[in-house]
Amino acid sequence: MPLLLEGTAMTDGDWFGADWCGADGPRELLGPQPVDTTHAAERAHLAKFHAPEIVFGPGSLAELGHCTLRVGARRPFLVTDPGLIEAGWVDEAVGHLRQAGLYPVVWHDVTPNPKDHEIEAAFERYVDSGSDVIIGLGGGSCIDAAKGVAILSGNGGRILGYEGVDKVVHPIPPTVMVPSTSGTGADVSQFAVITDTAARIKITIISRTLVPEISVIDPRLLTTMPEELNAATGLDALTHAIEAFVSRAHNPLTDNHALHAVELITGHLLRTQLRPKETNPRLAMAQGSLEAGMAFTNAILGATHAMSHQVGGLLDAPHGVVNGVLLPHVIRFNAATSPRRFVPLAAAAGIRTDAVPPEEVALELAERVRDLADAVGVPRGLTALGVTEDDVPRLARNTLKDACLATNPRNADARDIETLFRAAL
Repeated sequence: MPLLLEGTAMTDGDWFGADWCGADGPRELLGPQPVDTTHAAERAHLAKFHAPEIVFGPGSLAELGHCTLRVGARRPFLVTDPGLIEAGWVDEAVGHLRQAGLYPVVWHDVTPNPKDHEIEAAFERYVDSGSDVIIGLGGGSCIDAAKGVAILSGNGGRILGYEGVDKVVHPIPPTVMVPSTSGTGADVSQFAVITDTAARIKITIISRTLVPEISVIDPRLLTTMPEELNAATGLDALTHAIEAFVSRAHNPLTDNHALHAVELITGHLLRTQLRPKETNPRLAMAQGSLEAGMAFTNAILGATHAMSHQVGGLLDAPHGVVNGVLLPHVIRFNAATSPRRFVPLAAAAGIRTDAVPPEEVALELAERVRDLADAVGVPRGLTALGVTEDDVPRLARNTLKDACLATNPRNADARDIETLFRAAL
């Protein structure tokens, strides 16, 4: 098990006091803010941690009916996609719901990187059907779409109007999430990421109201993922863990989960590619994704995600694949000013750290991430995904607006972000 690091809640010159998470969740920041040191000692030990009720383990999908009934459902609205229907998981889920005396409505018109118009169409169906509790069954796209329906149900308006932090001000219907991938963490997070199809960007919605009531995590669902989705979501989970650990808003509670997630993911992701039906690696990846999700929803993320969102919005590219390309470059960028923070991460990934300078350890971690990406078949550059030199200025400008950049451990301006994008081409 990873060590719980003492005194790491605010280190390395962090700009954020522990009150960055206000009474209603993270506050929206335009840039680094100086810490009020009046009660610095007390703040260093203050941490907040949001998490849903979690039902975990093989066969846990059988609990879906009971879980949904327990949060008040009579006519649940199940958001999923055609792949989950084809794999048979929707029929199984619906069966469990009906056994509990529920009458589910299924909506399955979700595509990867869920679009604004898809969510608004789903909301119209939700209203017309007289549904109540909302279930997301699938990967991050299905779960984010389900959250989008919940936002509109409780708050009205257009989904793009909720971009940013704490813009969801009214209660939303209860949500129950069933992840089918081992990477997005959407089933435990206060995030929803939606594609603005007109502007061709992704927007990030952050609100603690988006933390689901219950997450039902059945590792059996992971066995039907396509190989490329398994690789992408696994690298996404690894990025969540690494960025959460070095985030300006990290704390000892998130640190422990982040480190253990790195250990689990680096130790088992490749095995799931080579032997997709083997039980133990799937269990490890399900737990790694869960712990990475609990870490990042409370510590937020960094430059990798801020940049990746823009590529995904522009090109509808797979989010985890973009993260896998960008993460080694961002590790090197951040480690140039704060390399010590990467030493525990490297140790969790199985890298020797004793008597090795922190700068070298951080560089070795970046290489280890790239080696894993190579092993699971992720391209080495963004060019392979369709990004061109002409796209870089636009991508950099939009990155600076992304909420995830606020907690990156190193300040980054437009020139820095452009340099990172060019290095990753």
